[in-house]
Amino acid sequence: MLGAIADSPGISRAGVAARTGLTKATVSSLVDRAIAADLVVDGEPARRDGPGRRGTTLSLSPAGPHGLGVEIGVDYIATCLVDLTGSVASQRIKPVDNRAQPANRVLAKVARAIRTTVTELPAQVGGVGVAVPGLVESATGFLRTAPNLGWRDVDVQAELRDRVDLGDTAIMVGNEANFAALGEMWGGDHGDPGELRDFVHVSGEIGIGAGIVMDGVLFEGVRGFGGEVGHLPVDSKGPQCSCGARGCLEAMAGQDTILRQAGAPDVDALVDRLRGNDRKALAATRSVARWLGTALSTVVNLLDVPTIVLGGTYARIEPWLHDLLLDELTTRVVSATWSQLRILPSTLGTEAAVRGAAASAVRAIVADPDPFITATVAV
Repeated sequence: MLGAIADSPGISRAGVAARTGLTKATVSSLVDRAIAADLVVDGEPARRDGPGRRGTTLSLSPAGPHGLGVEIGVDYIATCLVDLTGSVASQRIKPVDNRAQPANRVLAKVARAIRTTVTELPAQVGGVGVAVPGLVESATGFLRTAPNLGWRDVDVQAELRDRVDLGDTAIMVGNEANFAALGEMWGGDHGDPGELRDFVHVSGEIGIGAGIVMDGVLFEGVRGFGGEVGHLPVDSKGPQCSCGARGCLEAMAGQDTILRQAGAPDVDALVDRLRGNDRKALAATRSVARWLGTALSTVVNLLDVPTIVLGGTYARIEPWLHDLLLDELTTRVVSATWSQLRILPSTLGTEAAVRGAAASAVRAIVADPDPFITATVAV
């Protein structure tokens, strides 16, 4: 029932019954319980073409349990609180260098960021999504490795439970690129809802990851380790990567490499230099297009995805990167003559992962609302 309301805000009780196959009496009972639990709100009278009393419209409640998103970046920690309707209630990002810090020290900072968010905006947290830049086992949520942080075998969920009083609140840990892809699909501004269903979202920051979505479903691989496009080899004679191999895409076209080649101290300065047609900045962008096109052509040739969404730093420099990357892909993708490729900038940018983590927590609440309804009945 909640899924039907989430998919069609403003739907009537009769509309829910028709969509779910439940009887009107059952829907009415479930709606009453959901309203009492602050999961659903009644709205204006619904339109009715025929005779009879008009029912009211139903929508998810913005006062209900919220989803809390957390992103542990290499050089920042971000939090985002989202209500059931998808509206952002609070969002913060704190620059901090996590590369030389042990996991327990960084997670202590993450715990403080969570407490601050919950304290300053005392909404009920119904679920937590944590985005991390590494390999996460989908079955257990265990972080196996995060090369750019120097972490191995970290139980992020357990560590956070030890540091923050979250009770029985569900904690989901996932790869940041996967959460970013979900955030872009659910909350990005790409035209009609549902248009973005088959794509690869490339998160280009200090590390490079990819979230692969096929027919609206995230593809993680058998164990959850899929999408590591940053470690595709593009130059066997290239520099050593943080993973230990040589010539990975991340080592050739990651954020640190771009800034070094452009002679820019940060991404803002890089964009300013590109706007001014700076020779070194333009050359660095051409280099990114070459290596990124080499790696992504492998992905497209293998999976036949029609759309690439550029996130993170790549989204910032997309106006200068787009044509160069499209030319590289057109040359390397075998099916390019018959299947037009689209390259789109992320509309959520660097917020995509933390927004996707928060939205994933919200969707988990909608999928399993029983704990919230049971708690209300018990009171």
